[in-house]
Formats: sequence, C-alpha cells, structure tokens
Amino acid sequence: MSPVRGRYSGSKPNKPEGYRLVDVFLVLALFSEAPWAVAGSSQCSQSNLEVFRPHSVSITEFGAVGDGVTLNTKAFQNAIFYLNSFADKGGAKLFVPAGQWLTGSFDLISHLTLWLDKDAVILGSTNSDTWPVIDPLPSYGRGRELPGGRHRSLIFGRNLTDVVITGDNGTIDGQGSIWWEWFRNGTLDYTRPHLVELMNSTGVIISNLTFLNPPFWTIHPVYCSHVKVQNVTIRAPLDSPNTDGIDPDSSDDVCIEDCYISTGDDLVSIKSGWDEYGISYGRPSTKITIHGLIGETKLGAGIAIGSEMSGGVSEVHAENLYFFNSVRGIRIKTSPGRGGYVRNISISNVTLNHVDVAIIFTGHFGEHPDDSYDPSALPIIERITIKNVIGENVKMAGQLEGIEGDTFRYICLSNIKLNGVSESPWNCSYIQGYSDLVFPETCDPLKESIFPMHHLDCYDLSNHFRSSRNQKRLARLLSW
Repeated sequence: MSPVRGRYSGSKPNKPEGYRLVDVFLVLALFSEAPWAVAGSSQCSQSNLEVFRPHSVSITEFGAVGDGVTLNTKAFQNAIFYLNSFADKGGAKLFVPAGQWLTGSFDLISHLTLWLDKDAVILGSTNSDTWPVIDPLPSYGRGRELPGGRHRSLIFGRNLTDVVITGDNGTIDGQGSIWWEWFRNGTLDYTRPHLVELMNSTGVIISNLTFLNPPFWTIHPVYCSHVKVQNVTIRAPLDSPNTDGIDPDSSDDVCIEDCYISTGDDLVSIKSGWDEYGISYGRPSTKITIHGLIGETKLGAGIAIGSEMSGGVSEVHAENLYFFNSVRGIRIKTSPGRGGYVRNISISNVTLNHVDVAIIFTGHFGEHPDDSYDPSALPIIERITIKNVIGENVKMAGQLEGIEGDTFRYICLSNIKLNGVSESPWNCSYIQGYSDLVFPETCDPLKESIFPMHHLDCYDLSNHFRSSRNQKRLARLLSW
C-alpha cells in the first residue's frame, strides 16, 4: 500500500513548483527495486496489524452524531468506559463510521482498537476547555512552550498495553489553526496539545490513517516500548508552527515505516528529555528504526535528533528516505546544558531534491527550560554514519557545528553525491571523522579516509560498498 493516500480536508500545504504527486509514486516504485529492499518485507518486526477483538461497538451506539457540529466527547468517553469491561476478555474495538465526529480530548484503554472507517473524520474541538490541562512531563520539567502544565492531546493514553489506532484510511484532524493563531499572538496560557500522545505504554500500533493539522506535534509516544507507526500520512501547512510529524521520546523499540509527512517542522524527531530534567529522568530513546519515509518541510528537517536529547539517543537506523522541497535533510541539534548523548546512528539510502542543506549538526541550539540547567553538561555526539546519499539541486552539502571543547567525533560520511551546491559546500567546526566517496569534497576534519584504517571507528559500515545503481536512476527520474 502506498503511504500517500486519502484526501485533505484542511488547508493544503502549497506544492512548490515542479512537484508532482506522481513523483512520489515513482520513488516508491524505485525503492521497491532497490538492492537493499526485500520484496514484500517489513523492517518492523512482524505482527498482525489487524488485531482480532472479540467485542465491537460503534460510537453511534453511545449517542454520537457525525455532523461535524455536535460535540461527542462524552460519547467517546462513555464508549471507552463500557469497553473497559472487555479488557480481560480479549479486548474490544470501537468503530467510528463515516461522518465528521467533533470531540474534545479523550483517553484510550488497554487492549483496545480504535478503528476509523474510510470516510470517518475525528475532528478536534476548537474550544480549548475541551482539552484539559495536565502535568508537564517529568523529563521536561515544564510545558515545552510555557512554564507549568500542558494541554492534553486529543487522543491520549497512559500506562497502557496493546493499543491499536487504525482503520481504512480514516482521518484524525486536529483543526490546529486556532492553536497556531493563539501561539503566534502570544495568548496561550499553557503549552499546546499534541494530536496523539501515549505515555508509559507498550505494544502500540498506529497505522493506515491520515492525520491533519495538529495543534503541536502530531504523534508523540513518550516513555513507551514496542511502538509501530506504519502507513500513515501526516499533513499540515508548511508554515504551521512546530507541527512535527512523529516524535519518539524516551522510547525504545520504535519502528516507523512507509509514511508520507508534509508539515511545518521536523518530519521525524527523536527526543529524550530536556536539560537537567531529562538528565535526571534518564530514559533514553534507543532501537529506533525508520524505513520508507517521504516528505517535505519548510521549517524543520526530514529526520532530526534533538534538540531535547538529555536522556540519550542511540541505535537509530534510518533508510530509504526521500526529502524534497525542504530546508534541511538530516539534522542533529543539541546545546551546552543538554548533557546526554547521541551515538550509534546510521542513516542510509537517502535521496534529496531541492533541499537547502543536506546535513546539519547544530551544537548551540539553545532553548532551556529554566535557569537551573548546567552549562557544563556537554552532550556526547559520536559514531554517526551517513551513507549512500544522492541529491539534486542541493544548495549546501553540510553545516557541521560541534561545541568548543566537546568535539563531535567519529562522524563518517560514505558514498555521497550532491549536485547543485554552492562554491562553499561545507562549513565545519569542532568535528572529527572520516569520509570516502563524497562529492563535493568534505571539509578538512573529515577528509581522512575511512578505509582501510578507520572503518571500525565508524558505526554500521559492514555493507559499505552497496550498489548505487538505483540511486543514479532516481536522480535521472527527478531531473525530468
């Protein structure tokens, strides 16, 4: 199934000149022929996305009205309260049929499938009172935008097991434009809500849905284990503030696969807490797999780590990525005061088209929760491998900024070809590493060859000499 599906009922992001939807389908077809792809395979551990539930009810049985006007928060709450009685009897399914179902925030339960029919749209209420204020995350110490609490997400869950949010390409629309207006006007009292947030949960599947117009981040699994996000489309206007796509946060065993994301910030951003609060909480994000991600962003990056990474981020494998008409491709962002680490990161098989900066490391991102952070808490950034990258119409190859006295080390670049870059393609400071087969030629701190002396210093280079045949074909396709 293609990750590009469904309709867009909100304000559409502008599609820059030269972009065609057929390009995305051609890219997907090309990915399927690539030497690193296995026909019919999934990078996520195999599980049955169609989890059988012996009990099922429709939201209409609890008085819900799908006219886009009637507020159905109580109906969702009552339905889920009723289904909780089946949690120890194989679980249950809440079916949302075709219609527009306006609601405020509601909680999920364990052993539940929330199923949206093809023409079902869950609409977030535009009344902030229907999004309750809850405590800040302990790894953040306060709301991400403002001191104090934060509005609860539209779809929320805490301490859950075996939760599925799926359907036949139904839609969850946060109607976030009112929140963006409040944010821009400085009239918010609390941090904006995410669209979907699950906390301290395990066995989470989110699949086969379209997510639109989140007030803040779209999908936020935090303190979670064994999470799969597959075959979803996420869209928000390209100028919408901080509308990240998928943000695994202090979570492990997360797989993101076959997704199309077009938003106002990072498409995927891996996090693990903020400054002294993240250091104290001490839960890293690890064992993160990203496979088959396509999208665009005008304000963020295609794939990012940080800037909130104080609990640590490691063992990230991202491959088969296509970013177009975007300001940044791959980004690591941190700051003095963050502490923590980013290590053992592998990003490979990346195609960039009309991207301003292909690779960017930001060592002085700033933004601290309060004045109690420790400026001497320096992050460890090491063993970052980026390989098998092609780019057309890329303005700058890399802007790699470490921290004085805290060099980012073992940065390894391999088999990278970027066309269209400026006369000064690389800007590097406080960086150490190696490179092979990189065009344009890398900056001095990375010019030493990986092979034969330094490949063991680099993470995940066992398949260093993969064929680039399909990447060359893709470059020709994108030049049509």
